[in-house]
Amino acid sequence: MILITALSTIKEEGIIISVTGYLIVFFALLLLYYSFKMASTLLRYNIKKKLTRLGKMPRIEENQSFDIPGQVVAAIAMTIYLEQELHDDESNILTIKKASRSYSPWSSKIYGLQHFK
Repeated sequence: MILITALSTIKEEGIIISVTGYLIVFFALLLLYYSFKMASTLLRYNIKKKLTRLGKMPRIEENQSFDIPGQVVAAIAMTIYLEQELHDDESNILTIKKASRSYSPWSSKIYGLQHFK
């Protein structure tokens, strides 16, 4: 009887601990998501503000979008892919040569051991 009550309390405590753990992880991921989203928004706003101050961009409008079109992104990705294809396959081959070394008592493990008599 004592064993059954002990197992039921362990199960209850285990469920409480696991639900608490899941909630902590879920809220931590939510916090990370919103912090990264806010960071990108702040960075984009700072870049727009700096470009406007330098005179390299017309006045900032609230609904103005600076997104890169998909065709431009596809062209850049294709250029990077083709640039990596131009290299020889031989550049990925490693050649390992064994260097012959003469015996040195400094690297011998026997001298590092203590001899007890």
